[in-house]
Amino acid sequence: MPHDHNHHHHHGPVNGQGFGRAFAVGTVLNLGFVVIEAAYGILSNSMALVADAGHNFSDVIGLLLAWAAYAVSRRAPTPRFTYGLRSSSILAALANAMLLFAAVGVIIWEAAQRLLDPVPVAEVTMIAVAAVGILINAGTAVLFASGRGGDLNIRGAYLHMAADAGVSLGVVVAGVLIMLTGWHWVDPLVSLAIAGVIVWSTWSLMRESLDLALHAVPPGIDPDDVRAHLAALPGVTEVHDIHIWPMSTTETAMTAHLVMPAGHPGDRFLAALRHDLAHDFKIDHATVQIEMGDATACELAPESVI
Repeated sequence: MPHDHNHHHHHGPVNGQGFGRAFAVGTVLNLGFVVIEAAYGILSNSMALVADAGHNFSDVIGLLLAWAAYAVSRRAPTPRFTYGLRSSSILAALANAMLLFAAVGVIIWEAAQRLLDPVPVAEVTMIAVAAVGILINAGTAVLFASGRGGDLNIRGAYLHMAADAGVSLGVVVAGVLIMLTGWHWVDPLVSLAIAGVIVWSTWSLMRESLDLALHAVPPGIDPDDVRAHLAALPGVTEVHDIHIWPMSTTETAMTAHLVMPAGHPGDRFLAALRHDLAHDFKIDHATVQIEMGDATACELAPESVI
C-alpha cells in the first residue's frame, strides 16, 4: 500500500512590524550625533569621544543593515525564493555583531596608543557632547524596546543603542574624573572600558545569530519536547526525520514524518497539530508527512540520515 503524504503549512506573520519609523528616526538622530561627536572629539583631543563616535557610526551602519533586513524580510515569496527573504534578518544580526567586533579592535588599538602617550583633553566639551549622546542613544533604545524580546534583529538594534547610552555615561564620568584629578590617562582607559562594554553586549548577539545562520533549533524550543509531543499523538507509532530551523529571526519551521498505521488522520487532526505547535512551541510553519509504516521503509528514518 503506498504511503499517504500530507503536507500542512501555516504561514505566521512576520514579526517586528511597526519599526520602520523607529529605524528612520534612530538612523537620522545617530548619524547627526556621530558627525558632531567626532568633530568635537578631534577638537578636544578626546580619544574617548572619538572612540564613541566610531562606535556610534558602526551602529548607524548596523541600524541601516537591520532596517534593510526588516524591509526585505516582509517581501512575498517568489518561485526562486520560496521562503521570501525572511532569513535576511538573520544575516543582518550576524553582520551587526561582526561589525561591532571590528570596531572594538580599532578602539583598543587607538586607546593603547593614547595610554602610552596621554594628551590633554577639553573636559567640558567632552562631558557636554557625551551627555547629548546619553539622551539620543537612550531615546533610540526606547524606540526598539518593545520588540527586543521576540526578534533578534530588533534586539540587536536595541542592544547597540542601550550599550551606547551606557558608553556615553562612561565618557561623562571620565570627563569629570579628569577635571577633578588631572589624570589624562583616564580618557583612553575609559575607551578600553567602552570596548569591554561592546564585547559584553555583542557576544550573545553573535552567538545566537551564528546559531540561527547555521539552522540550529531556535532558543526557547526544546526539540526533545517537540518530538515527545508528536510521539504522544493518537495513532502515532513512530516519529522520524524531524527538523526544526529558523526561517527568520522571528519565525520557525519544522518538518517531520509521522508513522500512523491506521492511515491518514484527516485535516482536523492536522489543524489541531498546527495550532498546538504554534501555541506551545512557537513553530509557525509545520510540514508533516504521514506514513503507514508498511513494507516500504522510509529512507530518512535513521537519525544519521538528513
